[in-house]
Amino acid sequence: MTSIDPKTLKRWLHDGGEIALLDVREHGQYGESHLFLGVPLPFSRLELDAPRLLPRRGVRVVTYDGGDEESRGVAHRAAERLRALGYGDVHVLEGGTRAWQAAGHALFAGVNLPSKTFGELAEEAYHTPRIGADELAAMLARRDDVVVLDGRPVSEFFKMNIPGATCCPNGELAYRVRRLVPDDRTTIVVNCAGRTRSIIGAQTLINLGVPNPVYALENGTQGWYLADHALAHGGTERYADDSGTTELREAAQALAARFGAPTVDARTVRDWAGDAGRSLFLCDVRTPEEFAAGSLAGAQHTPGGQLLQAADQYLGVRGARLVLFDSDGVRAPTVASWLRQMGHDASVLEGGLASGLALEAVTAPAPKPLVTIDAHALSARIESGEVALVDLRPGMAFRAGHIAGARWSIRPRLADDLRGETRQLVLVADDPALAAWAVASELADHAAPLLLEGGMAAWRAAGLPLEATPALPSDADCIDYLFFVHDRHDGNKEAARRYLAWETGLVAQLDAQERAAFRLPGAPHA
Repeated sequence: MTSIDPKTLKRWLHDGGEIALLDVREHGQYGESHLFLGVPLPFSRLELDAPRLLPRRGVRVVTYDGGDEESRGVAHRAAERLRALGYGDVHVLEGGTRAWQAAGHALFAGVNLPSKTFGELAEEAYHTPRIGADELAAMLARRDDVVVLDGRPVSEFFKMNIPGATCCPNGELAYRVRRLVPDDRTTIVVNCAGRTRSIIGAQTLINLGVPNPVYALENGTQGWYLADHALAHGGTERYADDSGTTELREAAQALAARFGAPTVDARTVRDWAGDAGRSLFLCDVRTPEEFAAGSLAGAQHTPGGQLLQAADQYLGVRGARLVLFDSDGVRAPTVASWLRQMGHDASVLEGGLASGLALEAVTAPAPKPLVTIDAHALSARIESGEVALVDLRPGMAFRAGHIAGARWSIRPRLADDLRGETRQLVLVADDPALAAWAVASELADHAAPLLLEGGMAAWRAAGLPLEATPALPSDADCIDYLFFVHDRHDGNKEAARRYLAWETGLVAQLDAQERAAFRLPGAPHA
């Protein structure tokens, strides 16, 4: 493991080689200020997520943190853990984000930055038609021939939606739009919660040559709310499972060809999987239900719309090979056309689900399991005062309800928080592996901790009491939660305005190399 300076890192990011740039702080810290191409891999989840995000152990890796006392040297600690997992080319950005900024490079707030910035650049490149909230509301009030398609996943649609909208995630649009909107004269409006998926969804239909009038809803549900229109909540109106059609297959395949996304056969992909010098991601872009019913061996589920919206949650290696597949020949080429424009080396698997391709699955290593204690036994030991109870669940979950007497902690702070504690430790966690890895790396000096069997679900099922502490952990201590992203959906209009201003301001923060990494029509290339 070596340390590198910002100048070296900047050169590496644009030298054409593969690189995994990992921000190993917790989600809230990452979201406040990070490098544009930084991929979030929180130290608390490192062993659980690293194999999926970095499938090739020989990939060039750089970890970084804030370069400050609050980071507690987590970049070096994470690098050591990666080396222990078998990654052989690991480096640390010395001085972290502070050094990066001091070298004259920009830092960015928010999440999914490359994807959201790409949405703004796509609107600029394509001049995507848009419609304002007031105009759409008037159309709906007049019962005009208009269909509103919400390009977000079903779970997000459930939280809030435009009244009368139908949920059809962006990755499904090419496959389902002809059944959802059979009349070519019907106006289609695509929306999301903000801007990106509205733009990409609408432009997807336009790029495919759909003859309908198509618009992006300007600023999505937030724009609707800021214009004082009521949102619906708990919506369940979604595409029908049998709404898929291959009517746009030729258009989708032509679109992939237009942007240089080739079709490759299973033999080629198997050869790629054996290439020790390149990383490979096999991506099933279909729905969660389809993936659960059966996929190709070695594939990860990357629903097409979210792969575009949040690529850094699925792909940890810049410059890797991506192979996309579906069961219809429509969705994968459509998504691949966008990924190519985002600068990714994306291909489409010939035959898709029926190709017969099978790759070795990438699996996370298994930690040494912890000895468990059941809820009633733990309750008795808490009353006796002989145990120290530590809750490793998300900070906001702890606020909402926890076992009386528990303290909240998180892996980067665990050793410091428990320094001097001599009682038997009992951990509470949603994922037993998360707790086991935290123990393995942070609590070597303590007697083997116990784990609450079944977690909080078992405690509740036993009818045992909980307490809530709305202010604990404090906002400052809640390093796993990004407040400004969530406040915009909680009735805070000023937070929504700030968020939209942040999103529209992303492009102006890019330097020439960052902007040139995208491959949109008419854009300069690196």
